[in-house]
Amino acid sequence: MSRNPAGPEIERLIQLLAKLPGLGPRSARRAALHLLTRKDRLLEPLSEAMRIACERVAECSVCGNVDTQDPCAVCRDPRRDPSLIVVVEDVSDLWALERAGAIAARYHVLGGTLSALDGRGPEDLNLATLADRARDPEVKEVILAVNATVEGQTTAHYVTDLLADCDVKVTRLAHGVPVGGELDYLDDGTLAAAIRSRTTF
Repeated sequence: MSRNPAGPEIERLIQLLAKLPGLGPRSARRAALHLLTRKDRLLEPLSEAMRIACERVAECSVCGNVDTQDPCAVCRDPRRDPSLIVVVEDVSDLWALERAGAIAARYHVLGGTLSALDGRGPEDLNLATLADRARDPEVKEVILAVNATVEGQTTAHYVTDLLADCDVKVTRLAHGVPVGGELDYLDDGTLAAAIRSRTTF
């Protein structure tokens, strides 16, 4: 007979932790136990940081990023190239591109992708403000940095059509062989995309 070794408050903590990406029930139990046994050093500072984040974090009214200020730090950065807008599906994609440090552009977060199966249409995405931003004479290029999934590509086609009457160049990220990748281990779709997107050496 299975018994619950912890009270309802601890079980609630475990259940909430288990909802986080990458944490299942066992990992959530380990994380909860780790926090509880280090209450002064971890649990209390974490709960305070989460309380402050809950009170202060908001969505940027310009790009859709999350920050404690509106507009966000990325939109306020004067070193950004105002002629480039990088369109991403989610905030996590924006953060990934920022970690890479490959481009100093402005961003636009769509808030997902078009998906008939999930019931997400154009009205569910942050598309209207993208068209408005692309009409700014300062903007010269919109880079579609969406995932190479069916939904991502469908969204990319929709965005391209949406921006057809704007005086901007619409580009997308290259697809193909990753840096350090070996051809023998790549799937057929990736290899085919790499051949189609080949460049001068």
